[in-house]
Amino acid sequence: LSASPRVVVLLLSLLGLAAAGKLLVVPVDGSHWLSMREVLDMLRQKGHEVVVVAPEVSLHIKPSQNFVMKSYSVPYTYEEMEKNFKAFLLSSFEEGSFLGRFLKVYEVMKKLGNMSTASCEHLLQNRELMSYLEESKFDAILTDPVVPCGLIVAEHLSLPSLYFLRGVPCGLDFEATQCPYPPSYVPRAFSQLTDRMTFLQRVKNLLFDSQNLFLCDFAFDSFSKLASEFLQREVTVLDLLRKGSVWLLRLEFVLDYPRPLMPNIIPIGGLNCAHKELTQ
Repeated sequence: LSASPRVVVLLLSLLGLAAAGKLLVVPVDGSHWLSMREVLDMLRQKGHEVVVVAPEVSLHIKPSQNFVMKSYSVPYTYEEMEKNFKAFLLSSFEEGSFLGRFLKVYEVMKKLGNMSTASCEHLLQNRELMSYLEESKFDAILTDPVVPCGLIVAEHLSLPSLYFLRGVPCGLDFEATQCPYPPSYVPRAFSQLTDRMTFLQRVKNLLFDSQNLFLCDFAFDSFSKLASEFLQREVTVLDLLRKGSVWLLRLEFVLDYPRPLMPNIIPIGGLNCAHKELTQ
């Protein structure tokens, strides 16, 4: 049910059967990057060429001998970014009513979303860097679609996409992969329900699902507009998300509810853990 880092590397190594592949990586900062970095280190050991595109201001994405790093400027400071990340983490653990928690998370996510959109816009407007990417002839792109910037770059460069993710806000990953996600059985975020629900709890879960109609708009509308302007045609994040070739899903069914998976979705939940022996 879960794959080790070596299995993930084996899957990604199929990018080039006769020779090493050339992989473009558009990562997401924070804990998302910490898991991805381990895979990139092992890919480099296998002889693949890895190029990471990241903003100059980041929490954890730093240069390494295991990949080529291309950076671009962003319109915010390290202090602003760190403050917003800490606020998001604190809001995730706060207690209280659903409405109160929802509004706090919404405000923080809105700030993070604005930063992500601004960062992506500066990447796409960086002509020198985009020209380099266009001329480099990559075999594929590895990205975390929770921030859809990598999806726009993949579409522009006509590259097959490998998604490395924990999930996408408002259940957009279920819709993109056409995986069943019935509110009668699958607990929704903030509901505090389990997969064993009474009839009234199922009704409550269905009502919680209605928040996704609102969340998707504010979470991805700015990226849809940015993608449409850059690609010069009407496109949505869902349209781009559907083009993913392989979904490396950082789920572990010991901790997460079992769910149907499509053939191109591979659970790799073990990558969330540090591979070190614990002391007694």
